[in-house]
Amino acid sequence: MGKITIKALVEGGKASAGPPLGPTLAQNKLSVKDIIAKINEKTKDFAGMKIPIEVIADPETKEIKIRVGTPPVSAMIKKEMNLKKLAKTPFTLPKAKEGEAALKEFKDSISFDQIVKITKSKMGSFQTKDLKLAVKQVIGTCVSCGVYVEGKKPKEIQKEIDEGKWDEKIK
Repeated sequence: MGKITIKALVEGGKASAGPPLGPTLAQNKLSVKDIIAKINEKTKDFAGMKIPIEVIADPETKEIKIRVGTPPVSAMIKKEMNLKKLAKTPFTLPKAKEGEAALKEFKDSISFDQIVKITKSKMGSFQTKDLKLAVKQVIGTCVSCGVYVEGKKPKEIQKEIDEGKWDEKIK
C-alpha cells in the first residue's frame, strides 16, 4: 500500500478527529490523536480562520507529513482589523430602498505595517519574490474589499509605493 493524502479545510487550531481526518487516519492505523495535535499546533496562528491542510501519510512506515496552506488575503485582512465582514460595495454607497435606513459608509482602515505583516505571511503563494510587488497585490485586495490603508484609498497608497514613499517600511 502506498502513501495516502487527505485534504481538508480546518479551523485554525481546532482540527478534530471527525470526518474526513479521523476516520481516514484510523482505518489506515495511524495515530489520530498525535496527527490532530500536530495539525492544531501548526495552525494555531490562524485561529478563527479556515485553513487548507494536507496530510500525507505512509501507513507502512507511519511517516507523516503535514502541509498547511494559508487563508485568503481577504480573511487575513478581516482578522487583522477584527472585523466580522468587509464592505459589500467597495467605496460606494448604494442608495437605500424606500423605507430602509441609509447605509453607513465603510470607513475602516488598516495600517501599512499590518499590510506588510500579511504580505510576509503569504509570500510563498504569490507569483513574485519581490516584497514591494507583493505588498501592492495585498493592497489590491483592499481595493476590492473597500478597506482604506492608512486612512487613504488603496490606489493612492499603491501610487505612493511606486513613488518610493513607503520604501522604508517595505523591508
